[in-house]
Amino acid sequence: MIIEIFQDTICPWCRIGKKHLFEAIRQWQGEPIEIRYRAYQLDPHTPKNGLPFWETMAANKGGRAAVEQMVQHAARAGEAAGIPFDFQKVTQWPNTIASHTLIKLASEDKQAEAVDAVYKAYFEEGKDIGDIDVLLAIAKELGLDQAQVRQAIETDAMQAQIEEDIAFARELQITGVPFFVIDNKLALSGAHPPENFLKAFQQAIETTN
Repeated sequence: MIIEIFQDTICPWCRIGKKHLFEAIRQWQGEPIEIRYRAYQLDPHTPKNGLPFWETMAANKGGRAAVEQMVQHAARAGEAAGIPFDFQKVTQWPNTIASHTLIKLASEDKQAEAVDAVYKAYFEEGKDIGDIDVLLAIAKELGLDQAQVRQAIETDAMQAQIEEDIAFARELQITGVPFFVIDNKLALSGAHPPENFLKAFQQAIETTN
């Protein structure tokens, strides 16, 4: 069974949804599951150097108070899922192409770890994941070739693959993430609890049979 995860690296609900999905996979006793990560950009117009987080979010979401409420809601959901968020440390709203590039460069067996490392850097440590030095430090932790990662980010080497993912999302009429496509048969939108994923896995198997 193949599960495609459409996600953006600045999306807290993507982090929560991934945790719930992997908890469901841990409980699943059916056929093996292969994960494919698909890039998505919540704001493709963000400049390469990024924007200030709180000011940008306040302008887009109806003021600072509304943003505070939104991030508190996400942080509570994260706590319930066992993953911390520290939004008070977050200062930057980055362009996510560079972080998607890093994830694309990781081998299949390292991609989940790469996604988690990027999420942790942003949501727990408040690091600017649009900054090449931050991403190179993550690459080093993952055992990736830092020179190769630097070159790929500086030359937009993964741009075609990222654009292919975004075009596929458009074709599927995806307007928000996380979004999960299960074996090209079923789709789940949002950070569903593990039991919903388990039901979807079973439904996908029954659809096959």
